Amino acid sequence: MNTDFLNTLAAVAQYGSMAQAARRLGLTHGAVAQQVRKLEQELGVPLVARAGRTVHLTAKATELIGPMREVLERIEKIRHLARSDEMMGELRLGAGSTALNSMVPAILEHLVRRHPLISVEIQPGHSARFYPAIESGELDAAIALEAPYPLSKSLGWQLLREETYVLAAAPRHAGRDAHSLLTGEPFIRYRRSDWSGRHVEDYLRRVGITPHDRFELNAIESIAMMVSRDLGVAILPRSTTGAIERLGLLALPLPVHCEPRRFGLIWSRGSPRLALIQAFRDIAMAQYAAAAR
Repeated sequence: MNTDFLNTLAAVAQYGSMAQAARRLGLTHGAVAQQVRKLEQELGVPLVARAGRTVHLTAKATELIGPMREVLERIEKIRHLARSDEMMGELRLGAGSTALNSMVPAILEHLVRRHPLISVEIQPGHSARFYPAIESGELDAAIALEAPYPLSKSLGWQLLREETYVLAAAPRHAGRDAHSLLTGEPFIRYRRSDWSGRHVEDYLRRVGITPHDRFELNAIESIAMMVSRDLGVAILPRSTTGAIERLGLLALPLPVHCEPRRFGLIWSRGSPRLALIQAFRDIAMAQYAAAAR
């Protein structure tokens, strides 16, 4: 369907006559009439009716004008995008609670400011689920913990932040060392089945400490709140949420090296949205670097 014919009919509707439409479009009256006839033939319905020397739109043409204008607006938008470098499309992003409650809002703020036609569908969840979701095409990218296994070659990985582990304790324990607290105080454990929980379990095993477990869960904010109520001590990462500092907890260094918790962006190298992923990655790297300063 020739969009020029749609534009001509829209002009006839807007200006009230073929003559006025011809003047506005820079066409002859005959050219306007011919385009309208061709459009009538293509659609198979009459679009104009004549009463003496007056021509007016039929009821069917009036009904079609709204959808026609929508089509013309969309086509104009496509032409504009084709002539510009503006990025558009939807990015399906996975993110855990730590990232969602800290860095993701700032990253999205900069992303939509720089690329206003991008939309983002966010799926909350845990890192272990994000990796297979990206490989299956359910997600385009995710901010996730580094996997404890070698990555498939189909996945890309960009480190964004390393978080050291400390022993979080209530202020009344000031002056005591981390290992004496782990031995003598109730322990609030980061869930062992979680990847971060494995770091904690590995550390305790290496230093030969079997703490008295009181609670076990995988929410940093909740664990920090329990520590602030002096319900026990916990090994926690210095996360971007700042929970340890915000609650005024002691953050005691661990005497023996503990592997840091590593956050990064993962994505499918074969994704059709690589340009969107690259735009998100660049902003995420800048935002995480700024937060580390």
